[in-house]
Amino acid sequence: MPDSETYVTPKVAQPYWVKHAYEVLVETAGRYNAVITYSELAEEVQRRSSLHTHSSMRNWIGGLVTDVAKVNHVRAEPPLTSLVVHKQDGQVGAGYDEVLRLAGEPLSADPLDRENHAAAARLECYRHWGADVPADAMPTLAPRARARETRAQMPRTPRAAATPERRGAICPTCFMEMPLSGGCVNCS
Repeated sequence: MPDSETYVTPKVAQPYWVKHAYEVLVETAGRYNAVITYSELAEEVQRRSSLHTHSSMRNWIGGLVTDVAKVNHVRAEPPLTSLVVHKQDGQVGAGYDEVLRLAGEPLSADPLDRENHAAAARLECYRHWGADVPADAMPTLAPRARARETRAQMPRTPRAAATPERRGAICPTCFMEMPLSGGCVNCS
């Protein structure tokens, strides 16, 4: 590996970044209740590998966490990608669905289902990679997900039906939301 910063395309750096991402996530898993944001992971793999890119993190981070999920699946390990969360809400992204696909589990349209799965997987990671986990530890949701789960359990009062927000499909290559009009602007 070069000692100074080298700028490359994400495609060139990806194999090196996967190795470093795995190491960073194992270190994270060694600390009970620790998580890492997508941007922190992106910065750290570039720093450790000395391979940097001018490409936006959003264009390549999904592929990176997908590759880590595949490594965990092949090694029959808990999914380290459950430790990678959004800075805004502390939740895993739609790219976490790859973990469910690899495990042969059904995908749910409810993000809370994904978050509950990820919370259980995080606890498995902490135990697998030697964190000091209390014997009575339970899966922990991010604060905003816990608030949403609490609201979902509360009795609902009738109100006018709101028009559901239209969302684009998730690109199967880069895991970014595509425009409602069609193809992925990142991959085309």
